[in-house]
Amino acid sequence: MLDGKQLEALAAVLEHGGFGPAAGALNLTLAAVSLRIKSLEATLGQRLLVRGKVVRATAAGQALLAHIKQLQLMEADLLSDSATGRGVVAQLQRLSVAVNADSLSSWLLPGVAPALARHHLLLDVVIDDQEHTHEFLKSGDVVACVSTHPAPMRGCVAEPLGVMRYRCVGAPALVRKCQTKTGAVSPHRLLATPAVIFNRKDGLQDLFLSQHFGLQTPQYPRHFVPAVDAFESALANGMGWGMVHELHLSARSGRLPLVEMLPGSTVDVPLYWHHWAREPASAQRLTQAVKHAAKALSA
Repeated sequence: MLDGKQLEALAAVLEHGGFGPAAGALNLTLAAVSLRIKSLEATLGQRLLVRGKVVRATAAGQALLAHIKQLQLMEADLLSDSATGRGVVAQLQRLSVAVNADSLSSWLLPGVAPALARHHLLLDVVIDDQEHTHEFLKSGDVVACVSTHPAPMRGCVAEPLGVMRYRCVGAPALVRKCQTKTGAVSPHRLLATPAVIFNRKDGLQDLFLSQHFGLQTPQYPRHFVPAVDAFESALANGMGWGMVHELHLSARSGRLPLVEMLPGSTVDVPLYWHHWAREPASAQRLTQAVKHAAKALSA
């Protein structure tokens, strides 16, 4: 059986990004943390960490970290059930998830908030593009993620959440500059106009240009604005054109207007909830809340 204190040390090093911060969090000496990790590696006969300026897990370390997180959640569930049985208020449990910013702000947080309060759950959210959230589950950093990948990893389940629909929009004056005298959008004018992009991983603009204009790997000037409110503010203030989720557009009443660049032309992004096949009770409750929120969105 693996040593619990050694597993705790490994999780702390990866969570806090180094041996020093982990030692502080565990109230141990640096040497004690290092010894526990070396002993764990010796027991398993393989390296679990890549030492350097940034400490990261090996493939074996990633797999073990996922196991540790499951054990921690199961232990927290047992303690919570015990406290409830004794009439004591259950302790809050933390669940780490990876989600794209649009899903987080538009439907996931509003949809799961009641369940979080009811079941005494805390969210520790990692924000990344929906094409890349999958990596955080693979590495063991989170217990679940919203992803565009339809195929689950070994030991996991991928459940369809539905589709997020995006529209290409901009400020009215900017959209007019991209149109010809007949009102049609000119691809040449559009490519000469800056786009507002959430971050460098965001490929929605390229998908729009590919699907509706047949343009492959197009070149165009870009602003990068990695915050939902600031992103939409940049669009509304005429900095460029960009892709906005329908829910955000419907919630813009009373603010600077955004109009569609190509009315009726959308980009649909299918989403999946990836989670462990054998989830602790707290993670199961979150999974049910996320699925319910997604179902309400598509209803």
